[in-house]
Amino acid sequence: MPVEVKVPSFGDSIVEVVIGQWFKKVGEAISPDDELVEVESEKSTLPIVATHGGVLQEILAQPGETVAVGAVVARLADAGAVVSAPAAPPAASASTPPATNGTGPAPSATTSETIVMPAAARALAEKGLSAADVTASGPGGRLLKEDVLRHSGTPAPVPAPAAPKPAPAPAPSTIVTTTTAPAGERVVRRQPLTTIRKRIAQRLVEAQHNAALLTTFNEIDMSAAMALRKEYQDKFVEKYGIKLGFMSFFVKATINALLAYPAINAEIQGGDIVMHDYVDMGIAVGGGKGLVVPVIRSAEKLSFAEIEMSINKLAKRAMENSLKPQDLEGGTFTISNGGVYGSLLSTPIVNPPQSGVLGMHSIQERAMVVNGQIVARPMMYVALTYDHRIVDGKEAVSFLKRIKECVESPLRLMLEV
Repeated sequence: MPVEVKVPSFGDSIVEVVIGQWFKKVGEAISPDDELVEVESEKSTLPIVATHGGVLQEILAQPGETVAVGAVVARLADAGAVVSAPAAPPAASASTPPATNGTGPAPSATTSETIVMPAAARALAEKGLSAADVTASGPGGRLLKEDVLRHSGTPAPVPAPAAPKPAPAPAPSTIVTTTTAPAGERVVRRQPLTTIRKRIAQRLVEAQHNAALLTTFNEIDMSAAMALRKEYQDKFVEKYGIKLGFMSFFVKATINALLAYPAINAEIQGGDIVMHDYVDMGIAVGGGKGLVVPVIRSAEKLSFAEIEMSINKLAKRAMENSLKPQDLEGGTFTISNGGVYGSLLSTPIVNPPQSGVLGMHSIQERAMVVNGQIVARPMMYVALTYDHRIVDGKEAVSFLKRIKECVESPLRLMLEV
């Protein structure tokens, strides 16, 4: 009896996913724990794994389709079953020109969804043609340079023999609609929002509309933290295998401040304020498909090294689009470091339902007055955006001042005072 492959639950907040690349083809043997297909949720990209062995009998959801959690996307037949390959496309009519290489798919009529390859766009401009004038013959309806040359009567160049290439990666599921124009005119490209991008947009608008957001600023002299980092960097790397960054200083300092001002670590649920006696620290990082905020659980219990290792691991997963739903769930406070991109100052947006977010920025040497003398010091602007419904201005300013004091005197972090 065929076994249905369903979209599993990836977390309470995820109700639908977008089908990505299929790793298996109809007729292939499947073993338990084989990755069958990649799906993109509003938070990350994850594989659907086979729970049974057998043969892939049927694929029911194609790349780019949005399906609900629990939907059937494929069926597996018993091992040893004979599965027919997908039917070949119907033969091209006599009026359809043959493909240029004799082995590619039959040309398709050019539509508004035609994907124009860069070389083809240049050839169109040179010949004074538009994409609608030429029949596309490339994979997935792509318009190739050879199509333009064939249409205009110019013989296509004969490619030199090349070494065998590995199998090409599957075409992306997102269709980019390109409007070509003669040389010198502007071109417009349109592509749909990804699931992650939609979710980011939704949450940012939600924060702006539902919370009373206010931002306060301060600046931090990074001299002491930089000196401590420089003194112990080699020993830290030798012992833990990773570099000591500034983020761990700020995570530690923020934890110290959150424990002193717990309202900033709270959230509103209905008519109640929910206080947390722990700190689940969200670290905003740029992933392969957009901004994500993985969470370090019970960060108040971790050492400098454990915090650095946690950040390193989560950032790597974010870049590889391999974060798990549980990596992104929850969080009581967030730190965002725009300094890695060169930001000097910004007003970060709270990640609902949290009540605060700390923005770090780039370090720049500036002239400061110290004991009546003008000296150059490495300074960083920091910003705290908070929900004024829960947090008073005095608490917010005191909270940010405490972070400043801890980073400027790192021994306070060691002694937890």
